[in-house]
Amino acid sequence: MLIQEDALSRPDVSETPGSSGFLEGLTCTFDNCWKQLLSDLCCLFLHSCSLLVNLGDQVNQAIFSSVTEFLLLGFSNLGEMQLILFAVFLCLYLIILSGNITTVTVICLDRSLHVPMYFFLGILSISETCYTFVILPKMLINLLSLLRTISFINCATQMFFFFGFAVTNCMLLGVMSYDCYAAVCHPLWYPVLMSWPVCGHLAATCALIGFLFSLIGSLLVFELPFCGLNKINHYFCDISPVIQLACTETYINELVIFIGGVLALMVPLTFICISYGFIVHTILKIPSTDGKQKAFSTCASHLTVVIAHYGCASSVYLRPSAKFSSNKDRLVTMTYTVVTPLLNPMVYSFRNKDVQMAIRKVIARGRFYPKARDENTLRP
Repeated sequence: MLIQEDALSRPDVSETPGSSGFLEGLTCTFDNCWKQLLSDLCCLFLHSCSLLVNLGDQVNQAIFSSVTEFLLLGFSNLGEMQLILFAVFLCLYLIILSGNITTVTVICLDRSLHVPMYFFLGILSISETCYTFVILPKMLINLLSLLRTISFINCATQMFFFFGFAVTNCMLLGVMSYDCYAAVCHPLWYPVLMSWPVCGHLAATCALIGFLFSLIGSLLVFELPFCGLNKINHYFCDISPVIQLACTETYINELVIFIGGVLALMVPLTFICISYGFIVHTILKIPSTDGKQKAFSTCASHLTVVIAHYGCASSVYLRPSAKFSSNKDRLVTMTYTVVTPLLNPMVYSFRNKDVQMAIRKVIARGRFYPKARDENTLRP
């Protein structure tokens, strides 16, 4: 088996392992793959909104007439400390937005990053931007407001999109570990294993699975009758605090949601562990110490995001909702709703030398300064 000295340098998917025509008809351009995926995701988003609104209207008219809105208690018990929290979370949210938007922009503009690794990193950045947008703006508003209500339909919508993007992130992290496995363990077959059609299908499948799981979980929660209690002891519509407000037996619903959580978290996590087992086995055969250190450095960045995301999510969702602890769960969910999205651009992107170089190249070309570029073109 041929082992690459530099385990992190992925071959171009347009290259071939044997002859120049080996992949003819299988590859497409990065731009076409990106545009097609965004088109598919937009269609999925609009269709999901339509389904959720129609479902909410039907269910609300049927049995939820006694509860039309919920009260998000959030951090109301902290008093004046909420102003400090608002400033902190606002700064973190702006950093998350600017970091992820910069990552996606640079990946799109710099052709040297038009490889599967950064394609999936861009999709992950988009997913995490939407993921935080579902939760943090409402939380920031509630920190400054005395009226912390959220309508029944908006609560269902928030839960649906939050878990849709959360499960999509889990699947994407699994796919990214497979990309690393293909590059390190099978470098000659990498153009076939990670061709652009394959990358597009993998990304679309991650989104489809994520929102399918989310739709089932949201249905299981909001099909329950809510008779009077409407105070959610959390800062967003999470499954455990909402399902505890139902005025009927929820054992079956919780069991199905628990099984779904196990599948959504443990299946990709198991796949990641297996992939990294093969990766470590291959890296240990690299004779160069520098090659090993570089490989393990990038693996450590990916594993940091994996551990933060899966570790915190598992501690909250891989247990019965009856064991919900408001103070503990608020602290843990803060980790994967704020800290984890912050790790992606800070640890997994900006610490990457290729991304740093691409940012310098984009700035040097004047992409962010169109007026200056126009003035230069007008000079004789």
